Amino acid sequence: MQNATLARRALLAVLFIAVIVGLLVYGLGLDTIRSRRVDLIYLGQQHMLLVFWSMLLALLIGIPSGILLSRPFARGWAEYVMQIFNVGNTLPPLAVLALAMIVVGIGDRPAVVALFLASLLPIVRNTYSGLTSVPPALTEAAKGIGMTKWQRLYQVELPNALPVMLSGIRVATAINVGTAPLAFLIGASSYGELIFPGIYLNDFPSLILGAAATALFALILDMLLAGLGRLLSPHAAV
Repeated sequence: MQNATLARRALLAVLFIAVIVGLLVYGLGLDTIRSRRVDLIYLGQQHMLLVFWSMLLALLIGIPSGILLSRPFARGWAEYVMQIFNVGNTLPPLAVLALAMIVVGIGDRPAVVALFLASLLPIVRNTYSGLTSVPPALTEAAKGIGMTKWQRLYQVELPNALPVMLSGIRVATAINVGTAPLAFLIGASSYGELIFPGIYLNDFPSLILGAAATALFALILDMLLAGLGRLLSPHAAV
């Protein structure tokens, strides 16, 4: 039953994406897309690399930080610490990129740093919220049967917090993919190389292709993460 539901949703997602691509081809023409095929593939790879490395850093730091802040000894000052992780969201993306460029230089590295900062807060906050919302009765029952703190964390708390954590990861991924085109302004390759010159030069096809590719990229990643959430937590709405 679960597999059939996932298959139906996957089919609907594929059909939805196919409709968007079809409208794009109809609006711009197949020849226009073919003429920019090399750019779309290359910039897509570069865009994906920026998102991958920045999200990997955000996950490696954000999840352990959220776990640490959810522990009873840290909950009293968790909200204060959360403001540190909020730096990437409080400042405008261009300001974060500019600061990263000053510290790290020009190119992919400052872009990864800026995207990492922009993606960090949703992961930390949702990890914290998911773990603190686990019913105390579950942890007490696990403690009563002799589980250690680590066993309670990995076998009880994290599985129950997973839907909330995945929601944060989906939000962070959407922010990351949508912000990555701005990395073009500090010398990093992404779909911004189609969007910004398209704006400056009134090149409508390039602008539409860059924006549509970014949107499709974000949509596909979100659908994949949603499917992963349903597989891992079939009884929760992710």
